[in-house]
Amino acid sequence: MMVRLSDLKPGQEATIEEFESSELLLKLMEMGCIPGEKILVEQVAPLGDPISVSVSGYHLSLRKNEAEIILVNIKD
Repeated sequence: MMVRLSDLKPGQEATIEEFESSELLLKLMEMGCIPGEKILVEQVAPLGDPISVSVSGYHLSLRKNEAEIILVNIKD
């Protein structure tokens, strides 16, 4: 099931499928957010911004607008 990364809750793991916008594509790929990579949501700030994730062996903080353009496939 494809959803936005920003919709996941802490502890949920998914696989990055694609990006909805090419605006931040290069920046996200440089940070290790590459289609096919597993991504784990570690924490979400109380107001939903930023979102702490683990991907490609790195811990990243993504702004909500960055997480919204990353489409992921949730493990069922």
